[in-house]
Amino acid sequence: MNNGVPPELVAFIREGSAFLVAGHKEPDGDCVGSQLALCSVLERLGKRALPCSAGPFKRTEIKPYERRFTARPGPEEREGARVIMVDCSAPERAGDLSPFLEKLPVAVIDHHKTGDHGPSGAESPVYLDPGAPSTTFMVQRVVAALGLEPTEEEAGLLFFGLCTDTGFFRHVDSDGAETFAAASRLISAGASPKRAFLAINGGKSLDSRRLLGLILSRAESHFGGRLILSCEELEETARFGLEGRDSDSLYQLLQSVEGVEAIVIIRQEEPGTCTIGLRSRDTVDVGAVAAALGGGGHKNAAGASSPGTIAPLRLTILEIFGRIFSG
Repeated sequence: MNNGVPPELVAFIREGSAFLVAGHKEPDGDCVGSQLALCSVLERLGKRALPCSAGPFKRTEIKPYERRFTARPGPEEREGARVIMVDCSAPERAGDLSPFLEKLPVAVIDHHKTGDHGPSGAESPVYLDPGAPSTTFMVQRVVAALGLEPTEEEAGLLFFGLCTDTGFFRHVDSDGAETFAAASRLISAGASPKRAFLAINGGKSLDSRRLLGLILSRAESHFGGRLILSCEELEETARFGLEGRDSDSLYQLLQSVEGVEAIVIIRQEEPGTCTIGLRSRDTVDVGAVAAALGGGGHKNAAGASSPGTIAPLRLTILEIFGRIFSG
């Protein structure tokens, strides 16, 4: 049973002997969980598998896995290898890792609807499902299509990624029965919801709470409360560092505000560059907003990186949302 997994992808895996399993830059739990679980499965099939990431590993919950990844696979590791890109489909999303993947056969497993994955077929199979709750959910289906059951470690990694992208299931709606069915199968295989919750929500620094307070203190309400916009200044990025952030808790707090439909956080990462994080509750497609800003993502969670500073980007974003809320 392939559960929608392209037969070409199964053949791509079975016919290869060595793989580089690549993910997007600035990985999250879904990306890391997909990569490590898939590498473990490939090794059980007698393949050589290497998880690759350009990093940086910003999030506290994925820091323990950083040492298992390489950012610069060597010539001997690339020799005869095939690439499986997970949680992204556009090669540039791999960041500084991209040059090391050139001229190698590439397959894609991704649940993002944005990105140019190129032509698909036996030589470059694409398994794309924007309706999937996470890429780990899709990797779980790939494991089944290969005739295997996940080991306890693989189940834990897949469950970790599923919890990451569903906000520990708070983003799952009434059409999510299969998401919970997949979670149940992973728990039966040994995944622990308790350990996953503590990994995602624990281990935060006191400075991360202080940074939350600063960003919350300058939150602005626009369009009758439908949009909340805030920012992180360059000085705060320098003071607290990337690891001082706890974006999930920040978005969760702001999404609890009555009447809010969308949230935008602008961060001045460098003097001339900002990152923009976007979240929405339901109807607003922040993936389309992110695409207009040069980024991408999902309908309810997306992001972008843009040259410039906070003040002009704020005006651009307000203009975009003005059109959305006046439509």
